Amino acid sequence: MHVTGVHHVAIICSDYERSKKFYTEILGFSIIEETFRAARNSYKLDLRVSDTVQIELFSFPTPPSRPSKPEACGLRHLAFAVEDLDRAVTELTAQRVQVEDIRIDEITGKRFTFFQDPDNLPLELYEN
Repeated sequence: MHVTGVHHVAIICSDYERSKKFYTEILGFSIIEETFRAARNSYKLDLRVSDTVQIELFSFPTPPSRPSKPEACGLRHLAFAVEDLDRAVTELTAQRVQVEDIRIDEITGKRFTFFQDPDNLPLELYEN
């Protein structure tokens, strides 16, 4: 097997319109396609993160909560690469998104920070 990259990350949200607004208007991801699946009473929103990576945002009626704190076993967080971390933090805080203090990765020496989506999914900004 030869994996060539990450195609998409799938996220189930509790409030579709709120999460759609967060990922499109605050994070600036463009919509590829939006589909309502009547049989599931569910939306699937394909979002372009970059030329090669997408997010699939799903809604389902009453999805169960996922524990994230203390850190639960499984996917820990989703990290987005940015060229200018200070600018990205300024843009998020201007949209009233709480962002943690910027830290330095002790292994790579790169700067990073965390914030959360509307369902408290931990998201990271990692400076290239």
